[in-house]
Amino acid sequence: VARLQLPHSPNKSLAAPAGFSPKPEFVTPPYRIPPKALYTIVVSVARLEPRTYPLDSFPGRYQAAWVARTPVANFPDVVEAAVSPDPAGGSDLILYSHSIYGYSDFGTNAVRVKRWLGAIAAKVAEGGS
Repeated sequence: VARLQLPHSPNKSLAAPAGFSPKPEFVTPPYRIPPKALYTIVVSVARLEPRTYPLDSFPGRYQAAWVARTPVANFPDVVEAAVSPDPAGGSDLILYSHSIYGYSDFGTNAVRVKRWLGAIAAKVAEGGS
């Protein structure tokens, strides 16, 4: 069983479905589209992000990771996404952004996760375009 253990430092942000452990900072809604469609949307949102580069991709498992560089100091953060089917026939999303260096990120990862979630929601509402 896969398990996510968060560091004690504040330089991370987790978005996940309600009831996820560890408790996420942002709760993702149940998406009423198939996992493949949601994964495609997440990847398209990542491609539009400035200073964000592919790190790893497992399309068959609907998982991917990117390196996102901060605008001022160019610090690397890692953004990881995992999409899975939910019991109602839709999809669940886990989105985790964390810093590689330093103890604090001054809220950068939370801002990024919130922005990605907003962009994903907008694309889902548009029908994935």
